[in-house]
Amino acid sequence: MRFKTRLQITFLTIIVLPVLLALIAFAVIGKILFQRHPELCGHPSGVGSMEYLFTPDIAKPLFVYMAISIVCILAITGIALTIWIAKSIISPINELNVAMQNIAEGNLDYRLGENTGGEFGTLYKNYEEMRLRLKESADEKLIADSRNRELVSNITHDLKTPITSIKGYVEGIMDGVADTPEKMDKYIKTIYNKANDMDKLINELTVYSGIDSNRVPYHFLRINVSDYFKDCIEEVGLDLESKNIKLDYLNLTSPDTQIIADPEQLKRVINNIIGNSVKYIDRTKTPQIDIRILDESESIKIEIEDNGRGISPRDLPNIFERFYRSDSSRNSSRGGSGIGLSIVKKIVEDHGGFIWATSKENEGTCMHIVFRKYEIAENSGEEVYEQQDFDNRG
Repeated sequence: MRFKTRLQITFLTIIVLPVLLALIAFAVIGKILFQRHPELCGHPSGVGSMEYLFTPDIAKPLFVYMAISIVCILAITGIALTIWIAKSIISPINELNVAMQNIAEGNLDYRLGENTGGEFGTLYKNYEEMRLRLKESADEKLIADSRNRELVSNITHDLKTPITSIKGYVEGIMDGVADTPEKMDKYIKTIYNKANDMDKLINELTVYSGIDSNRVPYHFLRINVSDYFKDCIEEVGLDLESKNIKLDYLNLTSPDTQIIADPEQLKRVINNIIGNSVKYIDRTKTPQIDIRILDESESIKIEIEDNGRGISPRDLPNIFERFYRSDSSRNSSRGGSGIGLSIVKKIVEDHGGFIWATSKENEGTCMHIVFRKYEIAENSGEEVYEQQDFDNRG
């Protein structure tokens, strides 16, 4: 019931109820008087009867009964309205007050009872929505804090390992342990590689921070798919060849197929995925990575498949989450902050594309990326391309 309606009922009750009860009381009092004074029944109507009612014998008990009746009527009405108002207005306010105190104390599990009527029902509903949102926000903050602590721990470990190695090799050089040109060359190369590892990790964190807060600008260009991936494969192939990993490349798109993309960020996507594959490659069999570019009518599909260890069904839905690491001990030993694939997903989605993974344990993993083609209508020369806003992000 709405609060306005309650006030109207209260107002009408204050006026109507006492009048009704007074009429009933007067009827009862009149009956009692006529029973006690039967001579009134035979008295002729008119002024004489009214004068008779105000005689001391009749007026005194009449006014006493009326006063008692009025007091009782007002008391009953006041008590009834007080109970009703207390139950329908004060109690909900007290319940809301208790609920707000629990919110202020950080207890986001306190729930109000059901109240579906009027303004208080709306207040109860708004409180519940507020509680759920605060609880959701608090839960997300706890998860974020936990992931941030894990990230800091991972970064500390991943930075400490190469730093320790660098210090060890530098001390070896200073102490004269590298007393031959071969040893000196080995020590310097190791220091260089460890410094590169640190640089890659720091660069990955910088990129992630910028992309996640939309501070990294995208420079979108029309890219010829065949030319771009030919250059990209040549660059990646040299690195994989040095690691004795076989690379197979297949492009089934037409030579003039184009997409709109940021060349540098797209290269980051390819490198991150291949880097992940190399990190968990299965050395018990001949390591191999296949890259396929497929034509799908209005879009192209990029598939990057390896024959590595694969990903368990339990971990597969979570691999693109920030800081997610399916095997903390294994990942820590191999380096990485657990944000590489989240960067990949963010870049692909900012390009208006889609990415997902399929995998079988002990068989390998395949990453699937879809980008919409860039096309020009044959007759009008009008560009046909439906995608997100490609303005540079500042």
